[in-house]
Amino acid sequence: MAARTRVSLRSLLRQHAPTRTPPPPPPPPPCTRRWCRRLTAKSKSSLRHRYELRVAELRAAPGEEKLRLLTRVPRMKYAVLPQTEARSADRWYRYLTKTAYLPGLPEPYQDQDPPPPPGAGTLTPGGGGDGGADAAASAAASPSASASAPPPLPVVGEETLAEVRSLVSLALLQEQWYLQKRRPFLYRVQEHNVEPFLRKPGGRDSPLPGRAQPLRWLATRDLKPDVHFYWSRGQRIIPRGHRRGRVEPIRFQIDDKPHSQIRIPRQLPQFVPMESSYGLEVPEIKVSPDMMPLFKRQYQNHIFTGAKLADPARYGHTQFHVVQDRYHRDRLTKRGQADQVEVFLRAHGVCSLFCWTAAQAMYQGFWSRQDLTRPFVSQAVITDGQFFSFFCYQLNTLALSTEADVDNPRRNLLWGTESLRLYERVEDGRVVGLDDGVLRLLIQFLMNRPLDA
Repeated sequence: MAARTRVSLRSLLRQHAPTRTPPPPPPPPPCTRRWCRRLTAKSKSSLRHRYELRVAELRAAPGEEKLRLLTRVPRMKYAVLPQTEARSADRWYRYLTKTAYLPGLPEPYQDQDPPPPPGAGTLTPGGGGDGGADAAASAAASPSASASAPPPLPVVGEETLAEVRSLVSLALLQEQWYLQKRRPFLYRVQEHNVEPFLRKPGGRDSPLPGRAQPLRWLATRDLKPDVHFYWSRGQRIIPRGHRRGRVEPIRFQIDDKPHSQIRIPRQLPQFVPMESSYGLEVPEIKVSPDMMPLFKRQYQNHIFTGAKLADPARYGHTQFHVVQDRYHRDRLTKRGQADQVEVFLRAHGVCSLFCWTAAQAMYQGFWSRQDLTRPFVSQAVITDGQFFSFFCYQLNTLALSTEADVDNPRRNLLWGTESLRLYERVEDGRVVGLDDGVLRLLIQFLMNRPLDA
């Protein structure tokens, strides 16, 4: 009697099923040499090939993915402080950001005529008046010049200036009255006295007249935002450890927190063409940043403008900064360091404006290997409540790494003023020595607007 064997249905189906051939593997990428470089090899050609693949991946990535790829590996980096007491800090920061300093303000702020007498034609933000007709006629007569030169700013009329002067005097008297009620806590004098005064300009609820803020209903104001930027500048040889002898970039991170900032949906016009920055002097520093001193830390890399990537108000207009409580002009003068008073403010302006403006450019898809095709512009006002410093920044290049900064003639530009005193003192219920020039300059900063606004 023959033995029986049990055969499962699954095995029968497997035996009689048609055989499927696996698809052929994809062809290897074409090689430019006679042999292909292995991605895991330790040769210089393999390292260069991995770098080229990473650059190609970053170029093809969208905006949010590109930021994630650029900041995903948190290695040791130098933490750059916007407000530092290091000597000659402005030279260090200008080298790290490849920024040339130009004293004074750019041409739109320098070519302001004195205000006309009452009753004469004045230029308003809407473009009415005789001044608007003259500007339109001159622009039509020379279209090439108007295309390269920034548009002229509106002239501040006496009526607008008188209204702003009254509001500023009232705000100063109000803060002085609250100051007499209670003495502020230690190292919180600026927060108690100056910050409430700076909350007035720039927002939709601002008491300033609409003539002084043409972008009032289009702008977005942030209070105490976090602004970050991460980049590399220069190279170093690792001295010890399992990676000893390798060459790596020197990394930097700025973590800024301005008092407030104004963002707009359209970009401010350039102050000067990119080509005008060729050949300007930028300090060259050969020693390590530890000599400044800067200190290394290891934490998550951040690139942030104060708003998310999808925010429609993606361009910067003006930042307002308050100096720290330990910054005292009289103490620096008594110690024989009067020259460091303006150095501190210039370093603050370079660091904060570069951080904010470069982060805006990164949001638009630019980085060190995809340099800017158009300049980015931002403004800043730094104050201690009595003295005001005005800065304008134009970002012309992000190619700051060693590989990208080869035969790159572009320089970033910073314009700045010396400290301007807003008022002398407050006594007997009145503000003594209120300077109209500082008020006029502050209004002109707020009046700066995009070309199509």
